[in-house]
This record gives sequence, C-alpha cells and structure tokens, in this order.
Amino acid sequence: MWKKILCISLALSCLFSLQAQDAGSIYRQLEKLNFLGSMLYVAAHPDDENTALISHFSNHVHAHSAYLSLTRGDGGQNLIGTELRELLGVIRTNELIQARKIDGGQQFFSSAIDFGYSKHPKETLNIWDKEQILGEVVYRIRAFQPDIIIHRFDHRTPGRTHGHHTTSALLSHQAFDLTNDKKSYPEQLEKVAPWQVKRQFFNTSWWFYGSRERFEQADKTNLLALEIGNYDPIRGRSNSEIAAASRSSHKSQGFGSSPSLGSRTEYIELVNGKRPASNDPFEGINTTWSRLKGGEKIGDMVEKAIADFDFQHPKKLLPQLLEIHQAIAALSPSVWKDRKLAETKALIKACAGLALQLNAERAYGVAGETVSIKLAAVQQSDASIEVKQINGKALEVALLPNTALNRSLSYLLKDDLSSPYWLLKKGSLGTFRIEDKELIGAPETPPLQLEVEVNIDGTPIRFMETVNYRINDPVRGEVVTPFYTLPALGINFDKAVHLYANDTAQQVRLEVTNYGASFSGEIELCYPNGWKVEQAKRKVNLNQRGSAQFLTFEVQPTANAKSGLMGPLVHQNGETKNVFSVQRIDYDHIPKQYVAQPSEAKLVRLNLSLPQKKVGYIMGAGDLVKENLEAIGLAVTTIDLERVTQEELNEYDTVLVGIRAFNVLESLQYKNQLLFNFAEQGGNLIVQYNTSRRLQTKEILPYPIQLSRDRVTDETSRVRILEPQHPAMQYPHQITAQDFDGWVQERGLYFANNWDPKYTPLLGMNDAGESEKFGSLLVAKHGEGTVIYTGLSFFRELPAGVPGAYRLLLNLIALD
Repeated sequence: MWKKILCISLALSCLFSLQAQDAGSIYRQLEKLNFLGSMLYVAAHPDDENTALISHFSNHVHAHSAYLSLTRGDGGQNLIGTELRELLGVIRTNELIQARKIDGGQQFFSSAIDFGYSKHPKETLNIWDKEQILGEVVYRIRAFQPDIIIHRFDHRTPGRTHGHHTTSALLSHQAFDLTNDKKSYPEQLEKVAPWQVKRQFFNTSWWFYGSRERFEQADKTNLLALEIGNYDPIRGRSNSEIAAASRSSHKSQGFGSSPSLGSRTEYIELVNGKRPASNDPFEGINTTWSRLKGGEKIGDMVEKAIADFDFQHPKKLLPQLLEIHQAIAALSPSVWKDRKLAETKALIKACAGLALQLNAERAYGVAGETVSIKLAAVQQSDASIEVKQINGKALEVALLPNTALNRSLSYLLKDDLSSPYWLLKKGSLGTFRIEDKELIGAPETPPLQLEVEVNIDGTPIRFMETVNYRINDPVRGEVVTPFYTLPALGINFDKAVHLYANDTAQQVRLEVTNYGASFSGEIELCYPNGWKVEQAKRKVNLNQRGSAQFLTFEVQPTANAKSGLMGPLVHQNGETKNVFSVQRIDYDHIPKQYVAQPSEAKLVRLNLSLPQKKVGYIMGAGDLVKENLEAIGLAVTTIDLERVTQEELNEYDTVLVGIRAFNVLESLQYKNQLLFNFAEQGGNLIVQYNTSRRLQTKEILPYPIQLSRDRVTDETSRVRILEPQHPAMQYPHQITAQDFDGWVQERGLYFANNWDPKYTPLLGMNDAGESEKFGSLLVAKHGEGTVIYTGLSFFRELPAGVPGAYRLLLNLIALD
C-alpha cells in the first residue's frame, strides 16, 4: 500500500494547490507542462537551500525541481519553543514541506541525523554511515533522474564550513559518476535504472570568496550567471517575493525574510559535465516532449492548448486537456509520464473548478477501526462530470455546476501508522533506523489517501485524495489537518530524564492515553537492576477515545543502582507488547503533528550537593535549564525582565540568563545595566551562550568580552582544567576530567575569543587538529559579586542527564 501512495504523493507534492487556482497560475502550470527538464538541489539541512534558485527553476524555467536535504535539522536550536532533537526535526521537516509548497519544489531527505555541529567531513562521516548515505544519494538521483544537480556547498574546501555542509557536496559529487554505473549499488537496479546526470554545479557566491570585493575580482570563466530577480506580470509576483515567503517558512530558526527589489544574479560553477556556451544550464539538453518516444505529438497538443488558453474562461480548455491526458496515459512507463500525468490531472481539476474533499469524522483513529469519511465535491464548468466511485465503492452520481455533492462512506483503517516513519524505531547517533525501505527519502509518512474516480465528458480520471480533518477555529478560521492513524495506546513519561541526587524515592508519572474506542489491560513499568519500584503493574480502564489516566510509581535507587532506561509494557488479552509514546506538536505555521516513538525514560543516579542559594532565571530563546535544576531539588524562580526592579533583583543570590537572551530580548539593550548592578552589589550573574551575530547589545557583561564562532563539537574531546583550585572547580563538588565524560552532541559553542584581563578562563579544550580554546568558561569579580560567561552546552547536557554538567553548573551557581 505504502509504495503506491508514496509514488503518487511524491508526484503531486510539487504541484500547485488544486483548489481555487487563478487563471494566471493555471496558465503558468500549462507552460510547465511543456518543459521536460529537471533540477536537483543538494545540501545538508533545512534552511540550507537557496529558495530563490529553487523558485527560479520551478516557476521561471518551469523545470521539475527538488531539494535533497541530507538531514532533518534535528541538531539545531529552536526559536519558537522548547522542542529539541527528534521533535525539532519534525518541526523543521514540516517547515521544509511548507517552503516547497510556496516555491514549487519537491522535497527529499536521507536517513542521516543532524547530530550537531561538525567541523570537518571526516568527523561527519565517522558518525554517519557513509556507504549507506552515499547509497541513498545515488538512489535518489536514479529515481528522480535530474538533468542537472546544484550543490549549495563546495566539495573542494573541507573544514571551511560545517562538516555536514561539505559532506553533502562530497557525496553528491561522488554520486555523479556512480549513478550510471551498474556495479554501484546493484541491488537498487531492481527498482530504479542507471541514470547519467548531464551537468553538476556549485551554487557559489561572494561568501565563499571571503568578501564581495574578492568575488568581483575573481575569474568567472567557469561560472554561469543567472538572473533570478524576475517579475511575473501574469501572477503579479516577483521571484524574490516567492523566495522570501518560502524562506520565511523556517520560523523555528528565525529565518523570516523580506523580498529584495529589482535585478538579482546567482552564480553556479560547473564542476561536472560539459560547459554550456550560454548562461542556460539546460543548453543542449532535450527538454521537449521529443525526449519521450511518441511524445512529439503531445508537445504539439500542449503548444496549442497554451495558445488557446482563455484567461476569462479556463474551463474551455478541458476538452484539450482530456485529450492530452489520454495521450500521456498511452506512453510507455517513465518518470516523465508519471510527472506529466499528475500535472495534467491537476490542470484538469483546476480548469473544471473541481474540488474533491474527503473529510473524516474525527482527527484520528487506530488500526482495525472503521471511520466515517464524507465526500464533499463541487465543480464549476459546463462539462458533464460524474463521480463514479470512491475506493472501489460505486457512486455513479452526476456533479452539477456549482452544486455541492455530499456522500458518506465507511473505511476500515489499516495497520499503517501516520506518525513520522523515521522515529518509529530507535536509531544510532548518526542514522535513523527505517524498517520500511520504500519510505527512505520521503519527506513524511504518506497520509491516508483514497482513490476517487471521476468521469469528465466520457473520460475516466482517477484522483488520489488525502483524507483530512477540518474544524473551524474562531480566530484562524478553517483549520485542516491530515487524518492520523495512531497507536491504540500512547504512554508518555512526565520527564524524559529522572534525576536522583540522593537515595530518596521519587514519583515517576506516566500518562496513558487511549486513542481507540476503549482499553482495558495492565501497564507494567520495567526498570534497570539496582532500582526498586512499588507495585510495578497497574490496571488501566479507559472507555472513551482520547481519555487518559495518570499512573504514579514510586521509584527508588538502592546502593547498587546505576543509570539506565525504563519503559512500559502493555499486558492485554494474554499478549505483552511494547508501546509508543505519542507527543503532539501544534504550531500555526505547520500542520498538527502526532509523533510516535518508543516509550522510554532515563534514570540517572547523581551524587550532588545543592547550594543554599536563592536562584532566579531569565529565559532567553528557550531552554529547559530551569526545569532541570528544579528536578534535582533546587528552587529556581522565573524573573520577568520587563517588570523586575533593581530591588527585587537584588533579593537573589544568583541569576542565570538563558541561552541567546542577548540575541532575542530587546530590553537587554538597556536592562543589562540592571544585571551589572546586581553583580556589583554582591550577586552572582551567569550568562549562557549567545550567538556572535545579531546581538541586541555587545555589552553582555560589565567588562569587555568578544564572542566568536569558536566551538568544540567533539563531545568526547579532552578538557583541561586551567585553574583547579578556583572555587568554581572546588565547591560544592571537586571538578575533575571525569565530569566531562558522557557529554552529548558537543562541549559548547560561541566561545569568547577576546576578553578583558579581569576575566579568568577556567577550562581549555579543542577539537582534533585545532588550537586549544580558552573562552568556554570565563569568571570575573565585579564589585562585591561575580560575573560569568559560559558557552558550555548546559542546555543540552542537563536534559540528557549528564552528571558532570550538573556538578559544574551547581558550582557556578554557588559562587559568591
């Protein structure tokens, strides 16, 4: 089932919306129908892509365009919420999907995980499975069959930018010669054929030359200059407007963009293939219908349809489009046949004003259930249109002009979860574990779709329609989300990590949610050796869909307890099953997401001493540091920077400033002095990392300090304690090299690289082959108090339950 739906979904994903198309958009799509050329853009992350170039090829050149992002951006930061890692990857995946809906491209991924910043491709490929990811790039090229490939990054300059960036270019460059080699990944040839890309380019710019001046002086003999500032008078939009709207989809990364006015030039450098004589990258490549056997006559038919198009009455084109559809259907199987059939169907739908909605009675269901689905249909043409069948069920109902048709049917849900497919199994550090190989590379799990057969003037056409759930929100209006098939039961731990600073028992809460009609059974909490749980099995009875029950377990470490994982089992009707957690992501700019992952939580045994300090926290861009400190028993109060007075601030012993606060809080341009006064009068001020760009003010601490892009990405790299007798290294915990064991993703980022002599650097660290960096932790006395800057990744280490990170941060909090 997945294979059929996946092929159809990918063919349609790059098309314009099928509802309420204006005549100008229909005309442009008709022009696109007559161009048979394709472009694949390759980079590493969501937001790496050049939306202006993708939009240019898709909307001006009319090429079938796509973006292959090797990762889903799991390792980035989140400016709109607290989701990180896998959940952030789901958000960024959907932001990319929304971006492609705007610029007209298609979206693909690989199984590679964004494990965080990497300085060199060698480090990246030590963590990713090179042969696997290279194979997936080869497969995507063979399946998509691009005529040209464009890299966002330069494969010849390893170490200059993010290791993921260069790796994306290296793998794509290597794949250029492999895709047409039958000896390379021969197992793929059962599903795809060898393919030779004609040209490969690097999307260069002044940035890669170090400055605009150097780029102006550079030899551009091997560069193609593309004018991408085009204005479309028919649609009334410039390419820059489309590109900016697409770029602004990356809201979690703060990439809202404004369109530029006037001409704009993009440069692409030839790295493989024969250089064209002009600035046309498709020069000499057959992009007409004649590239398909028997296609010449179809090209003539499309040319005539373009000439005959009536902007006032697009429906007049229906007879010609129906003939074109029949002619394409008669062609031999090929990628272009599938693409052009999908485009023609979309054009027929748009010209007929045909709307087909499949609306489920509820937002979700579970396998084995029957769900009621309502067909709502209307058409706006003079054609004879009849709905013949839905999902094999005969209807034979005429669809009259501007007259709504409503019919209901029942559908038995299959055992295909709608949740993000790449998270259903636990992967490695570098790659997702995806059992259904048909899905690898797909942007999302294919939604539930049903086939609707419509007869238009005697021509039967089958449309695959997505089943949605629609509600009317009093503020947003109509909100449409895909229908989800969910696990029958979802069990979520209240916390992903449970921290034990002593031997005291703690409550572990599980929220058990029923997504089916009802559930009756037992939930058993499984836990590592050395831990005690009172009454590990609990009965659960849930009689309503969406109802939930909270289970509380007393979990206590013994003297032999070690850190480990705990997870639930479900006992029902004599069967024992593992279970998923189900988490919901709900933002206005992307569809609501239900994310199923293996249900588990971590038990962490710590040996901590809590300082007796009154601690305040100023939230920045968003992190869970405050919540994690509270989890180990430290009282932390949120400080409202907009309202706090100097007197109120001075009541605290220590104030922590959250990550990127000086990037996102405008009031710190002047309220920074409030913090400096607090320290001068005896307080302890800790400023966590800020990016070196887009600071609201450079005065993040009372003494001069310059932030840089210095970081240490190897979480296992050696850390040298420069001042072992400093109080921050001694009380209440003696910090040693062992406290830097078990760190995740990185040591830290955005270290200082220049500072006032009043600061004392406490740690030295570096990635392999680099000089030692000393700006990860700086401490200085200020008046009666202390000021601290740290680029150490406490915001990652604390949620992961890293003991040494807790010990070190508590020491910093304890400073006077």
